[in-house]
Amino acid sequence: MIEPDFLRTTRTAYDAVAGLYADLFANTLEDHPLDRAMLIAFADLVRADGGGPVADLGCGPGHVTGLLHSFGLDASGIDLSQEMIAIARTAHPEPRFEVGSMTALDLADGSLGGVLARYSIIHTPPEQLPPVFAEFHRVLAPGGRLLLAFQAHDDPSELAESFDHKVALAYHWSPDRIAALLTETGFTETARLRQVAPPDAKRDFPQAHLLLSKD
Repeated sequence: MIEPDFLRTTRTAYDAVAGLYADLFANTLEDHPLDRAMLIAFADLVRADGGGPVADLGCGPGHVTGLLHSFGLDASGIDLSQEMIAIARTAHPEPRFEVGSMTALDLADGSLGGVLARYSIIHTPPEQLPPVFAEFHRVLAPGGRLLLAFQAHDDPSELAESFDHKVALAYHWSPDRIAALLTETGFTETARLRQVAPPDAKRDFPQAHLLLSKD
């Protein structure tokens, strides 16, 4: 299978900045209590459903995978970047980390209790989202939980707005349109959080968190 250009571009870009990225975002959740609250809710729901394995897709240097592990989940991380995975394995030796792509996960059908995709769809071209979401659906067990986070915009007539991300081309997404795509894929939305960035914040755009379950 020929690898799409966007995957090669994204991998190369993150390999080049892996160390800097890991340092920059090591303690990011300490400054974002609402992000942490959504992760706690996600973890609580997965445990209540039986505590099946959880995959952190686009895990980067593994700091959120490590947090999920500290919550008592059987958490593993998957990322395109070999350099990111090397950092994650050193910084967080207990969870499992593997190089891979969320476009073609090396996971069995229905094998997961939860999928976390935290800012990991932002470099995905809009036309590639349906197969990516189908892959999320495939690997989740019935009733499994999905937590998706991304930079947002407020025009529901447009799925995506591209922006000049510092690492690679990226997209702001319409929460309504993303939720509709996930519903078409076979998910049911259970909760949504939209954050408005304060004027002095590093995140100078809205953030969206969607919590869903597999039908």
